[in-house]
Amino acid sequence: MRHGKKFNHLGRQQGHRRALLRNLSIAVIEHKRINTTLAKAKALRVYLEPLITKSKLNTTHSRRVVFSYLNNKEAVKELFDNISVKVASRPGGYLRIIKTGFRQGDAAEMAMIELVDYNEVLLNTPKVASEGNAKKKRRTRRSKGAGAAAAGAVAATAVVEETTEEVIETVVEETKEKGADPEWDNA
Repeated sequence: MRHGKKFNHLGRQQGHRRALLRNLSIAVIEHKRINTTLAKAKALRVYLEPLITKSKLNTTHSRRVVFSYLNNKEAVKELFDNISVKVASRPGGYLRIIKTGFRQGDAAEMAMIELVDYNEVLLNTPKVASEGNAKKKRRTRRSKGAGAAAAGAVAATAVVEETTEEVIETVVEETKEKGADPEWDNA
């Protein structure tokens, strides 16, 4: 029975699972984005985000703690020197998981996991200011002018959603193009 077992064991023994998460973490730190299965990506997010949080406090102790998880000097150096500086103002949520479809061979659900602050495509999207997002109100009888304002807000929201979908499609296409590279596919 598996009562009270809260995390995904990924079908592996403890040592194998630890090595898998360590290698995936090093790959994300080095390449900023990797393709893997959805289950591994979710487990990796739980494993790596506390390490990124610990890297924001650049002390010898925190470096040693992170090194005990990663066992890779280059990855620790990259994490503390570059990544922690870029995520210093972010209170959490350093990784993004984007589903990319199903794998051809075994129909496993695939996902791309990336560092949020390193995706220039999504960082440079134009922000559309919408009038309707300021404050939600109760639905009451609308006046004549309120209908036009609501229609404008819906149109602005649609533009933002379309832009976001286009950016995600672009990122997924770039990922699939690089999918043939053995360094890129780390699952």
